[in-house]
Amino acid sequence: MKAANLEQLVVVLVEPSSTQSHIIREYLTVSAIQRLDCVESGRSALQAMANRKPDLVISAMHLPDMTGVELIETMRAQEDLRDIAFILISSETNIRYLDPVRQAGAVAILPKPFEFEQLKKALATTLDYIEPEQLELERYNPGELAVLVVDDSRFSRQHILKTLRNLGIVNITQAENGKAAMPLLEQNNYDLILTDYNMPEMDGKELIGFIRSKDKYADTPVLMVTSETDMGRLAAVDQIGVSAIVDKPFESTLIKKLIQKIVV
Repeated sequence: MKAANLEQLVVVLVEPSSTQSHIIREYLTVSAIQRLDCVESGRSALQAMANRKPDLVISAMHLPDMTGVELIETMRAQEDLRDIAFILISSETNIRYLDPVRQAGAVAILPKPFEFEQLKKALATTLDYIEPEQLELERYNPGELAVLVVDDSRFSRQHILKTLRNLGIVNITQAENGKAAMPLLEQNNYDLILTDYNMPEMDGKELIGFIRSKDKYADTPVLMVTSETDMGRLAAVDQIGVSAIVDKPFESTLIKKLIQKIVV
């Protein structure tokens, strides 16, 4: 059964530091989390998940036996664990570590130290991810909306697909980069396109240029979901016709609001 509120949420906390674990546990208790398993390593976390499947895993980046990246990627590779919400809490700033966590569909990345309000927001995002409100559109039935998702990360596509399906969107086609999307765009008609920026062979900017060069897609909403942080590059994308840009990790409620806004 899915958790409907924080009291019902089953959480696994993975934190090797006893001090940090104590701080996070106190914050979670104040937030009304009651069903909490605390472990110190990645292997122990996976064992805890096997014993009692959680709704949420909260993990540090550097664990005794693996990194937070390896933990979330291990989870995403297993069918019974791939949809579990994941929050990273880390002082790590190296994009080499953080970007794979974003791509794997973390619901939030919090710094160390973090403010209590940041954790509250991340927990609220988790509940929205687990049990989102259904999408309501004026002119479309969400179940009939034809959507193309373009992202070179399989884990990122899985996360986006779950988010869309939770909103009631089921007619979804996937492509691993812009080049693979081109024949799909030529052969089919889509009501909404979601694309990453950084992809091999053809990136998001080139793909949007191709989309906007086609008369049938002149007004089709295009939502870019990306971990790209270069504002100059993103501004260039905005100028060629992207409808909205969303950072990874994203809030499912934000995706819902943007779709409601741009799909008219």
